[in-house]
Amino acid sequence: MEYTDTELMVTAAAEQLEDDDSVLVGIGVPNLACNLAKRNHAPNLEMIYESGTIGSNPSSLPLSVGDPVLASGAVGVESMFNGFSYYLQGGRIDVGFLGGAQVDKYGNINSTVIGDYDDPAVRLPGSGGACEIASNAHRTIIISPLEQRRFPEEVDFVTSPGYLDAETDRADLGLRGGPDAVITDKAIMGFDDDGEMIVERLHPGVTEDDVQAATGWEIQFADDIERTREPTDDELRLIREELDPDGVYLD
Repeated sequence: MEYTDTELMVTAAAEQLEDDDSVLVGIGVPNLACNLAKRNHAPNLEMIYESGTIGSNPSSLPLSVGDPVLASGAVGVESMFNGFSYYLQGGRIDVGFLGGAQVDKYGNINSTVIGDYDDPAVRLPGSGGACEIASNAHRTIIISPLEQRRFPEEVDFVTSPGYLDAETDRADLGLRGGPDAVITDKAIMGFDDDGEMIVERLHPGVTEDDVQAATGWEIQFADDIERTREPTDDELRLIREELDPDGVYLD
């Protein structure tokens, strides 16, 4: 079956999740990825949403983190305060999904302003819970289309910390984890020992030149670079017919 870039991103993100992981789930592609993983290879995946639902098992597609479908069938419902303090700040979240307007070579994310902070060209929504997720989850997965304007060498504002300037140790600032993978529509990136982004997998039909042309700095490529596997027919059926039958996020 033919597939879209978004469907490939969903299956690639799902592969990053392991059974028994606790995941702070976002709406959109992260939600599809988590539910796909739970139905395929990670039945014990514990999905937690910012609104405070713990162990969610939504019967239909949630349209926001406050969608009641997340509470029905959940193991528990906590206040947002408890979700962020006891669970996230307490170190009980394995994986957090993040996105933003800009992602730089060290995995720092900007969702605050484009341009100068005091006189920005564009003012964005801000952090929400993203800074807390980036600071406290044991690993974060970033999902974003790969474009030069989205992937500059340095973000205009650090909303959510990645590996900072590659010289400052996250642990010295009391931060856990850090970016583990970047899922894009052209490739999958990881991070080297210095905290710099490196291309580990190219999607089918994508070349290194394609990735470089869409990146705002001279990005590294792994010596043993691999190809991302294509979605299976069963995964595509689950995504299209059960997880997002109306194409709310796939379109």
